[in-house]
Amino acid sequence: MTDYGRIMREIEAKQEDVVNKPKHYNQAGIECIDAIEAALSAEELRGYFKGNIIKYTWREQYKNKDEDLRKARWYLTRLLTKLGVKL
Repeated sequence: MTDYGRIMREIEAKQEDVVNKPKHYNQAGIECIDAIEAALSAEELRGYFKGNIIKYTWREQYKNKDEDLRKARWYLTRLLTKLGVKL
């Protein structure tokens, strides 16, 4: 492995995953999504997920482009998993 390849892997490892595990959504070891899921009923949670899917697909062209589409997919996957849909 070249030094360049090693350095690039180290940089990538240190970068935050802003779609799947953003640092600002974790406080004192508690993920915000886990707290939301615990606080909402099944029906409320379904609406929350659907609202976020709409939000991220609505704005993707104007704000964060493919990052917003990946966030919409993240919420859709979470919703389907909660509904017991096999992925």
